[in-house]
Amino acid sequence: MPTSFFQKIIVFFIFTSAFAQVEKEIAPPYHIKTISFVQNNQNTIPILKLGEGFQLQFDDLFGNEANYYYEIIHCDYNWNPTAIPKNEYLEGFDNQRIQDYSNSFNTLQIYSHYKLAIPNQFTQQLKISGNYMIKVLDENKAVVFSRKFILYEDLVTVPIQVKRARTINNIELKQNLDFTIRSNTITFQTPLRNVKVLLLQNGQMNTGIKNIVPQYTIGNDLIYKYDSETQFWAGNEFLFFENKDIRSASNNVARIDSNTPIYGSYLYTSAARANFPYSFTQDVNGNFVVNNLNSANNEIEADYAWVYFSLSAPTFRLNKNIYVTGMFNNYTLSPEYKMEYNPKKAIYEKAILIKQGFTNFEYKVADEKGAIDYENAIDGNFYQTENDYTIVVYYRENIDRYDRVVGKGMANSINIIN
Repeated sequence: MPTSFFQKIIVFFIFTSAFAQVEKEIAPPYHIKTISFVQNNQNTIPILKLGEGFQLQFDDLFGNEANYYYEIIHCDYNWNPTAIPKNEYLEGFDNQRIQDYSNSFNTLQIYSHYKLAIPNQFTQQLKISGNYMIKVLDENKAVVFSRKFILYEDLVTVPIQVKRARTINNIELKQNLDFTIRSNTITFQTPLRNVKVLLLQNGQMNTGIKNIVPQYTIGNDLIYKYDSETQFWAGNEFLFFENKDIRSASNNVARIDSNTPIYGSYLYTSAARANFPYSFTQDVNGNFVVNNLNSANNEIEADYAWVYFSLSAPTFRLNKNIYVTGMFNNYTLSPEYKMEYNPKKAIYEKAILIKQGFTNFEYKVADEKGAIDYENAIDGNFYQTENDYTIVVYYRENIDRYDRVVGKGMANSINIIN
């Protein structure tokens, strides 16, 4: 074969690797619900220690025991697929059928419940830390949905202080993170280039703060004391409802409609809280718990209900949309969760099919492209708001081929300081 042929092949591989497409989460279709990462029988934010087991669970409302497969992709800091061969980050195989599933029992809404455990008999181990994308595929190997997760090593500590905003115009509205990265096992090489961080509020990966470099070092400690770059809009406490007994009105449920094939839970109308004083209410920072008070196995015996949300926001005049979001829908800004204005009642309304239990939710303002308007939040921003913060630390030595996640730090704003 001529030399030019080989040159073309090499150029092709260089070009495709250089322009590898960023992995973005694909929202599920309407019939896929209640996707969650589960560890120790609890929903968890998918930032998990390397070597610990976890499960990905979801429901298929078609209830026909469809065949689903999974694929796991290792990514770099910016969620580009890495060039690392699969056998170097995964022991065993992926692209296998999810075999652990069962059908709903004694529910009005039929569904099939799927559980994918990692590790399992095919995928024995994920061997390296980093960003990962897990894709669930149908039998035609088309992607049904995908979710990000992060595996970290425990090599650094990240002490964090949550403070009020350093900028005077946002001092009542934002929270700022001061933090340090310390390690007894790593001597950081060129930290301005090799150390990266991801700052998350309440585990929301798609709204994290990135590309913050250390301001200075003290010995091997990396110090971050920024005024504006590490600030988050504080938001307000999450709202919630509870319908663990689907036939009776419970917390924040005004009435139950049992005259339809699936129960309806009508929530009390929420008032936009932006112009009210801050009021503390206990929440779980966006999480949810599937729970049927009268069942032995919540995974397949908890039913689905139409939950009717209503919001009174008479001063809302922006040319933007209002969405109902939370961990229950992965904070997805899709038409399925967009509220509609009812001119007769002068309120915004939306009906969403949600698995029964305890659910945190919030109202988010965003434009058609999904850009969130934090400044004009329906429920306002209050520096007193209780938020969870997570800082994920990435490190790539000069000879490394991928971005290792060498640790994480966590803090809560309940003890915020000036």
